[in-house]
Amino acid sequence: MVSEKVVDIFDAAGIKKPDISILSEEFLMELKGMEHKNIALEVLRKLLNDEIKARMQRNLVQGKSLMEMLEASINKYHNKVITAVEVIDELIGLSKHIVAQDNAAKKLGLSEYEYAFYSAVADNDSAMELMGKDKLRELAVVLTETIRNNASIDWEIKENVRAKMRVAIKRLLRRFGYPPDMQMLATETVIKQAEMISAELIRK
Repeated sequence: MVSEKVVDIFDAAGIKKPDISILSEEFLMELKGMEHKNIALEVLRKLLNDEIKARMQRNLVQGKSLMEMLEASINKYHNKVITAVEVIDELIGLSKHIVAQDNAAKKLGLSEYEYAFYSAVADNDSAMELMGKDKLRELAVVLTETIRNNASIDWEIKENVRAKMRVAIKRLLRRFGYPPDMQMLATETVIKQAEMISAELIRK
């Protein structure tokens, strides 16, 4: 969904509004070729910000990482470390990175929910090195099913249900050989991710 503010920027510049999608290669190239670099930059920033905020509601780790990348690029521009042309290139690169992540989820054969839990447990170099993608993928699928089966209405505010969920997650991490020193952090990340999407999982 394109915000009215972004459309207004195009109108003010007298530019015919294209089919706007921050994940469209054609649209990105059109932005890159715009004469008014400050307008192109503002459109890119706003669209990416909206896209990432929407993803943060569903994939905690991915959304946080993408937002940090966006803010880092914008800060470099504001601090005059890079030019408008350079920051536009960085933001286009970020958009392509989002597409690559979506393709990675498809390649792994994971649903949106499963990929959110995959992101939660794979956001750890030692886990990736020790277990590999296939085992982490399997863990994500089982985690999703476990959370679906254990979550109930308002489970996140029922301490006994939260405790049961935490135990189930820890047990799974141990069973799959997740690095022991990272299990506590992974458990908390998975719990936070579960709180975000469990209501949707229950309805599925």
